[in-house]
Amino acid sequence: MTTERRYDIDWLRVIAIGLLLIYHIAIIFQPWAMFIGFIRSEETLEGLWKPMTMLNVWRIPLLFFVSGMGLYFAMKKRNWKQLLLERGKRILLPFVFGYFAITPLHMYIFQEYYNMPLSYFPDSGHLWFLGNIFVYVLLLSPVFFYLKNNENRKFKKAIQKMMSYALGPLAISVFFMLEVSLVKPQLFEMYAQNWHGFFIGLLAFFFGYLFVYAGTFFWQTVSKWKWLYIGLATILFLIRFTGFETISNMYLTSIESNSWILGVFGLGYSYLNKPSSLLNYLSAAVYPVYIIHMFVLYAGALLILHLNLNPMLQFIGITIFTFIVCFLIYEFILKRIAVLRPLFGLKWKVDTKKIHN
Repeated sequence: MTTERRYDIDWLRVIAIGLLLIYHIAIIFQPWAMFIGFIRSEETLEGLWKPMTMLNVWRIPLLFFVSGMGLYFAMKKRNWKQLLLERGKRILLPFVFGYFAITPLHMYIFQEYYNMPLSYFPDSGHLWFLGNIFVYVLLLSPVFFYLKNNENRKFKKAIQKMMSYALGPLAISVFFMLEVSLVKPQLFEMYAQNWHGFFIGLLAFFFGYLFVYAGTFFWQTVSKWKWLYIGLATILFLIRFTGFETISNMYLTSIESNSWILGVFGLGYSYLNKPSSLLNYLSAAVYPVYIIHMFVLYAGALLILHLNLNPMLQFIGITIFTFIVCFLIYEFILKRIAVLRPLFGLKWKVDTKKIHN
Protein backbone atom coordinates (compact mmCIF):
# COMPACT_ATOMS: atom_id res chain seq x y z
CA MET A 1 0.00 0.00 0.00
CA THR A 2 1.39 3.41 -0.95
CA THR A 3 0.82 6.50 1.16
CA GLU A 4 1.09 10.13 0.23
CA ARG A 5 4.13 11.76 1.84
CA ARG A 6 3.19 14.81 3.86
CA TYR A 7 6.19 17.10 3.67
CA ASP A 8 4.51 19.83 5.72
CA ILE A 9 4.17 17.50 8.72
CA ASP A 10 7.85 16.57 8.38
CA TRP A 11 8.78 20.25 8.25
CA LEU A 12 6.70 21.08 11.33
CA ARG A 13 8.44 18.32 13.27
CA VAL A 14 11.84 19.70 12.25
CA ILE A 15 10.87 23.28 13.08
CA ALA A 16 9.31 22.32 16.43
CA ILE A 17 12.45 20.51 17.57
CA GLY A 18 14.64 23.39 16.34
CA LEU A 19 12.56 25.77 18.45
CA LEU A 20 12.86 23.36 21.37
CA LEU A 21 16.67 23.61 21.22
CA ILE A 22 16.54 27.43 21.23
CA TYR A 23 14.00 27.35 24.07
CA HIS A 24 16.27 25.17 26.19
CA ILE A 25 19.25 27.46 25.53
CA ALA A 26 17.16 30.49 26.56
CA ILE A 27 16.46 28.82 29.93
CA ILE A 28 20.20 29.06 30.78
CA PHE A 29 19.84 32.84 30.89
CA GLN A 30 16.85 32.90 33.27
CA PRO A 31 17.26 33.44 37.03
CA TRP A 32 15.26 30.27 37.84
CA ALA A 33 17.27 27.92 35.55
CA MET A 34 18.90 25.97 38.38
CA PHE A 35 15.53 25.14 39.92
CA ILE A 36 14.76 22.89 36.95
CA GLY A 37 18.27 21.42 36.66
CA PHE A 38 19.78 23.74 34.05
CA ILE A 39 23.16 25.43 34.18
CA ARG A 40 22.51 29.12 34.91
CA SER A 41 24.38 32.09 33.54
CA GLU A 42 25.50 34.68 36.09
CA GLU A 43 24.16 37.37 33.77
CA THR A 44 20.53 36.87 32.88
CA LEU A 45 18.58 37.84 29.78
CA GLU A 46 15.07 38.02 31.14
CA GLY A 47 13.94 39.95 28.06
CA LEU A 48 14.82 36.85 26.03
CA TRP A 49 12.02 35.03 27.80
CA LYS A 50 9.29 37.29 26.42
CA PRO A 51 9.08 35.58 23.00
CA MET A 52 9.54 32.21 24.72
CA THR A 53 6.31 32.75 26.68
CA MET A 54 4.48 32.76 23.36
CA LEU A 55 6.08 29.44 22.37
CA ASN A 56 5.83 27.61 25.66
CA VAL A 57 2.10 26.86 25.59
CA TRP A 58 2.13 25.10 22.21
CA ARG A 59 5.64 23.86 21.32
CA ILE A 60 5.34 20.52 23.18
CA PRO A 61 1.63 19.90 22.38
CA LEU A 62 2.48 20.48 18.70
CA LEU A 63 5.00 17.63 18.83
CA PHE A 64 2.39 15.35 20.36
CA PHE A 65 -0.12 16.27 17.63
CA VAL A 66 2.52 15.57 14.96
CA SER A 67 3.39 12.24 16.64
CA GLY A 68 -0.26 11.18 16.50
CA MET A 69 -0.34 12.12 12.82
CA GLY A 70 2.81 10.09 12.25
CA LEU A 71 1.17 7.04 13.80
CA TYR A 72 -1.70 7.32 11.30
CA PHE A 73 0.74 7.02 8.39
CA ALA A 74 2.72 4.25 10.12
CA MET A 75 -0.47 2.21 10.55
CA LYS A 76 -1.36 2.45 6.85
CA LYS A 77 1.13 -0.29 5.97
CA ARG A 78 1.40 -2.26 9.23
CA ASN A 79 -0.71 -4.57 11.33
CA TRP A 80 -0.69 -4.19 15.12
CA LYS A 81 2.24 -6.56 15.66
CA GLN A 82 4.36 -4.82 13.02
CA LEU A 83 3.41 -1.43 14.44
CA LEU A 84 4.40 -2.29 18.02
CA LEU A 85 7.67 -3.82 16.82
CA GLU A 86 8.48 -0.77 14.69
CA ARG A 87 7.54 1.74 17.43
CA GLY A 88 9.44 -0.34 19.99
CA LYS A 89 12.60 -0.11 17.87
CA ARG A 90 12.15 3.55 17.01
CA ILE A 91 10.87 4.94 20.32
CA LEU A 92 11.27 2.53 23.23
CA LEU A 93 14.85 1.44 22.44
CA PRO A 94 16.22 5.04 22.21
CA PHE A 95 14.25 5.95 25.34
CA VAL A 96 15.70 3.09 27.42
CA PHE A 97 19.22 3.64 26.06
CA GLY A 98 18.94 7.39 26.62
CA TYR A 99 17.63 6.91 30.16
CA PHE A 100 20.78 5.05 31.20
CA ALA A 101 23.44 6.42 28.84
CA ILE A 102 22.51 9.86 27.43
CA THR A 103 20.74 11.92 30.10
CA PRO A 104 23.44 11.15 32.72
CA LEU A 105 25.94 12.95 30.45
CA HIS A 106 24.40 16.37 30.89
CA MET A 107 24.06 15.71 34.61
CA TYR A 108 27.84 15.06 34.72
CA ILE A 109 28.44 18.40 32.98
CA PHE A 110 26.06 20.13 35.42
CA GLN A 111 27.97 18.66 38.35
CA GLU A 112 31.30 19.66 36.79
CA TYR A 113 30.13 23.23 36.19
CA TYR A 114 29.13 23.65 39.85
CA ASN A 115 32.14 21.70 41.24
CA MET A 116 29.86 19.03 42.67
CA PRO A 117 30.97 15.43 43.30
CA LEU A 118 30.46 13.47 40.09
CA SER A 119 27.74 10.84 40.39
CA TYR A 120 25.84 8.63 37.95
CA PHE A 121 22.22 9.68 37.79
CA PRO A 122 20.03 7.84 35.25
CA ASP A 123 16.86 9.74 34.50
CA SER A 124 14.44 10.24 31.62
CA GLY A 125 15.35 13.96 31.51
CA HIS A 126 14.24 15.55 28.25
CA LEU A 127 13.48 12.05 26.88
CA TRP A 128 10.30 11.86 28.99
CA PHE A 129 8.57 12.79 25.74
CA LEU A 130 9.55 9.46 24.15
CA GLY A 131 8.32 7.46 27.13
CA ASN A 132 4.95 9.19 26.91
CA ILE A 133 4.67 8.57 23.18
CA PHE A 134 5.26 4.83 23.55
CA VAL A 135 2.61 4.60 26.29
CA TYR A 136 0.16 6.46 24.03
CA VAL A 137 0.83 3.97 21.24
CA LEU A 138 0.03 1.10 23.61
CA LEU A 139 -3.10 2.77 24.96
CA LEU A 140 -4.58 4.16 21.76
CA SER A 141 -3.54 1.81 18.96
CA PRO A 142 -6.52 -0.55 19.61
CA VAL A 143 -8.88 2.42 19.12
CA PHE A 144 -6.96 3.58 16.05
CA PHE A 145 -6.98 0.13 14.46
CA TYR A 146 -10.71 -0.08 15.04
CA LEU A 147 -11.16 3.25 13.26
CA LYS A 148 -8.84 2.14 10.47
CA ASN A 149 -10.82 -1.05 9.89
CA ASN A 150 -14.20 0.72 9.98
CA GLU A 151 -13.53 3.78 7.83
CA ASN A 152 -17.00 4.01 6.30
CA ARG A 153 -18.85 4.17 9.59
CA LYS A 154 -20.90 7.12 10.82
CA PHE A 155 -18.13 8.28 13.17
CA LYS A 156 -15.79 9.15 10.32
CA LYS A 157 -18.49 11.05 8.48
CA ALA A 158 -19.34 12.97 11.66
CA ILE A 159 -15.68 13.88 12.22
CA GLN A 160 -15.31 15.01 8.61
CA LYS A 161 -18.39 17.20 8.86
CA MET A 162 -17.16 18.71 12.12
CA MET A 163 -13.75 19.45 10.61
CA SER A 164 -15.38 21.26 7.68
CA TYR A 165 -16.22 24.29 9.83
CA ALA A 166 -13.77 26.86 11.17
CA LEU A 167 -14.76 26.16 14.78
CA GLY A 168 -14.73 22.38 14.29
CA PRO A 169 -11.00 21.75 14.90
CA LEU A 170 -10.95 24.38 17.65
CA ALA A 171 -13.80 22.62 19.47
CA ILE A 172 -11.31 20.03 20.75
CA SER A 173 -10.16 22.75 23.19
CA VAL A 174 -13.09 21.69 25.39
CA PHE A 175 -11.20 18.48 26.23
CA PHE A 176 -8.02 20.40 27.03
CA MET A 177 -10.02 22.73 29.27
CA LEU A 178 -11.49 19.68 31.01
CA GLU A 179 -7.96 18.38 31.57
CA VAL A 180 -7.01 21.67 33.23
CA SER A 181 -10.12 21.48 35.41
CA LEU A 182 -9.41 17.93 36.58
CA VAL A 183 -5.60 17.93 36.87
CA LYS A 184 -5.21 21.54 38.07
CA PRO A 185 -1.60 22.10 36.92
CA GLN A 186 0.43 24.81 38.62
CA LEU A 187 1.57 26.08 35.22
CA PHE A 188 0.08 25.18 31.85
CA GLU A 189 3.52 25.11 30.21
CA MET A 190 5.07 22.62 32.66
CA TYR A 191 4.71 19.29 30.85
CA ALA A 192 7.74 17.23 31.84
CA GLN A 193 7.24 14.17 34.01
CA ASN A 194 3.86 15.12 35.48
CA TRP A 195 0.23 14.14 34.99
CA HIS A 196 -0.63 17.40 33.23
CA GLY A 197 2.00 16.69 30.57
CA PHE A 198 0.84 13.08 30.30
CA PHE A 199 -2.84 13.87 29.75
CA ILE A 200 -2.36 16.91 27.52
CA GLY A 201 0.01 14.80 25.42
CA LEU A 202 -2.53 11.97 25.28
CA LEU A 203 -5.22 14.35 24.04
CA ALA A 204 -2.92 15.94 21.46
CA PHE A 205 -1.74 12.53 20.23
CA PHE A 206 -5.34 11.30 19.90
CA PHE A 207 -6.58 14.39 18.07
CA GLY A 208 -3.49 14.48 15.86
CA TYR A 209 -4.53 11.05 14.61
CA LEU A 210 -8.16 12.16 14.19
CA PHE A 211 -7.16 15.23 12.19
CA VAL A 212 -5.39 13.11 9.58
CA TYR A 213 -8.16 10.49 9.79
CA ALA A 214 -10.62 13.22 8.73
CA GLY A 215 -8.65 13.64 5.49
CA THR A 216 -8.73 16.77 3.37
CA PHE A 217 -11.70 18.18 5.31
CA PHE A 218 -9.39 19.12 8.18
CA TRP A 219 -6.51 20.38 6.03
CA GLN A 220 -8.67 22.56 3.81
CA THR A 221 -10.30 24.10 6.89
CA VAL A 222 -7.05 25.00 8.68
CA SER A 223 -5.57 26.27 5.41
CA LYS A 224 -8.59 28.50 4.80
CA TRP A 225 -8.91 29.80 8.36
CA LYS A 226 -5.24 29.86 9.42
CA TRP A 227 -5.15 33.64 9.96
CA LEU A 228 -8.31 33.48 12.05
CA TYR A 229 -6.65 30.94 14.35
CA ILE A 230 -3.41 32.94 14.53
CA GLY A 231 -5.34 36.15 15.18
CA LEU A 232 -7.30 34.55 18.02
CA ALA A 233 -4.10 33.05 19.46
CA THR A 234 -2.40 36.47 19.32
CA ILE A 235 -5.25 38.15 21.20
CA LEU A 236 -5.25 35.46 23.88
CA PHE A 237 -1.45 35.64 24.15
CA LEU A 238 -1.57 39.41 24.65
CA ILE A 239 -4.15 38.96 27.40
CA ARG A 240 -1.90 36.36 29.08
CA PHE A 241 1.31 38.33 28.47
CA THR A 242 0.00 41.62 29.83
CA GLY A 243 -1.10 39.87 33.01
CA PHE A 244 -4.81 40.59 33.18
CA GLU A 245 -5.26 38.12 36.01
CA THR A 246 -9.02 38.61 36.14
CA ILE A 247 -9.28 37.62 32.47
CA SER A 248 -6.33 35.33 31.81
CA ASN A 249 -6.61 31.73 33.00
CA MET A 250 -5.59 28.25 31.90
CA TYR A 251 -8.91 27.65 30.15
CA LEU A 252 -8.14 30.51 27.79
CA THR A 253 -4.57 29.25 27.52
CA SER A 254 -5.95 25.90 26.31
CA ILE A 255 -7.76 27.72 23.50
CA GLU A 256 -4.67 29.83 22.78
CA SER A 257 -2.46 26.73 22.57
CA ASN A 258 -4.75 24.96 20.10
CA SER A 259 -5.26 28.15 18.08
CA TRP A 260 -1.50 28.52 17.57
CA ILE A 261 -1.24 24.86 16.59
CA LEU A 262 -4.14 24.98 14.11
CA GLY A 263 -2.68 28.15 12.59
CA VAL A 264 0.71 26.47 12.25
CA PHE A 265 -0.89 23.43 10.59
CA GLY A 266 -2.66 25.77 8.18
CA LEU A 267 0.56 27.61 7.33
CA GLY A 268 2.41 24.33 6.88
CA TYR A 269 -0.24 22.86 4.59
CA SER A 270 -0.36 26.06 2.53
CA TYR A 271 3.37 26.66 2.11
CA LEU A 272 5.51 23.68 3.22
CA ASN A 273 3.93 20.62 1.58
CA LYS A 274 6.65 20.20 -1.04
CA PRO A 275 9.72 17.95 -1.22
CA SER A 276 13.28 19.21 -0.81
CA SER A 277 16.71 17.66 -0.34
CA LEU A 278 17.19 19.81 2.78
CA LEU A 279 14.02 18.34 4.31
CA ASN A 280 15.17 14.81 3.47
CA TYR A 281 18.36 15.43 5.43
CA LEU A 282 16.80 17.29 8.37
CA SER A 283 13.88 14.90 8.84
CA ALA A 284 16.38 12.05 9.33
CA ALA A 285 18.73 14.11 11.52
CA VAL A 286 16.24 15.81 13.82
CA TYR A 287 15.41 12.80 16.00
CA PRO A 288 19.01 11.88 16.96
CA VAL A 289 19.79 15.59 17.35
CA TYR A 290 16.88 15.88 19.79
CA ILE A 291 18.24 12.91 21.77
CA ILE A 292 21.77 14.32 22.14
CA HIS A 293 21.10 18.06 22.27
CA MET A 294 21.01 18.47 26.05
CA PHE A 295 24.52 17.26 26.82
CA VAL A 296 25.86 19.21 23.82
CA LEU A 297 24.02 22.31 25.04
CA TYR A 298 25.44 21.89 28.55
CA ALA A 299 28.94 21.38 27.11
CA GLY A 300 28.53 24.61 25.15
CA ALA A 301 27.44 26.41 28.32
CA LEU A 302 30.41 24.99 30.24
CA LEU A 303 32.82 26.36 27.63
CA ILE A 304 31.19 29.68 26.76
CA LEU A 305 29.79 30.98 30.05
CA HIS A 306 33.31 31.22 31.45
CA LEU A 307 34.27 33.67 28.68
CA ASN A 308 34.01 37.36 29.45
CA LEU A 309 31.37 38.10 26.83
CA ASN A 310 28.14 40.04 26.63
CA PRO A 311 25.33 37.65 27.67
CA MET A 312 23.59 38.01 24.31
CA LEU A 313 26.84 36.96 22.60
CA GLN A 314 27.00 34.01 25.00
CA PHE A 315 23.45 33.03 24.03
CA ILE A 316 24.31 33.26 20.33
CA GLY A 317 27.55 31.35 20.90
CA ILE A 318 25.87 28.50 22.79
CA THR A 319 23.15 28.33 20.11
CA ILE A 320 25.68 28.08 17.26
CA PHE A 321 27.81 25.59 19.22
CA THR A 322 24.79 23.38 20.00
CA PHE A 323 23.49 23.20 16.45
CA ILE A 324 26.91 22.70 14.82
CA VAL A 325 28.17 20.07 17.28
CA CYS A 326 24.87 18.16 17.25
CA PHE A 327 24.92 17.90 13.48
CA LEU A 328 28.62 16.98 13.42
CA ILE A 329 27.97 14.16 15.88
CA TYR A 330 24.99 13.03 13.79
CA GLU A 331 26.81 13.25 10.46
CA PHE A 332 30.13 11.66 11.38
CA ILE A 333 29.24 9.29 14.23
CA LEU A 334 25.57 8.38 14.68
CA LYS A 335 24.72 8.21 11.00
CA ARG A 336 27.74 6.11 10.01
CA ILE A 337 28.23 3.59 12.85
CA ALA A 338 25.70 0.80 12.31
CA VAL A 339 25.57 -0.34 15.95
CA LEU A 340 24.67 3.18 17.14
CA ARG A 341 21.95 3.91 14.60
CA PRO A 342 19.04 2.06 16.29
CA LEU A 343 19.98 3.53 19.68
CA PHE A 344 19.27 6.99 18.28
CA GLY A 345 16.09 6.20 16.37
CA LEU A 346 17.69 5.68 12.96
CA LYS A 347 17.03 2.79 10.61
CA TRP A 348 19.19 -0.18 11.44
CA LYS A 349 20.92 -0.41 8.06
CA VAL A 350 23.35 2.25 6.85
CA ASP A 351 22.54 3.59 3.38
CA THR A 352 26.11 3.98 2.12
CA LYS A 353 24.98 5.61 -1.13
CA LYS A 354 23.32 8.47 0.74
CA ILE A 355 26.33 8.93 3.00
CA HIS A 356 28.81 9.22 0.17
CA ASN A 357 26.65 11.22 -2.26
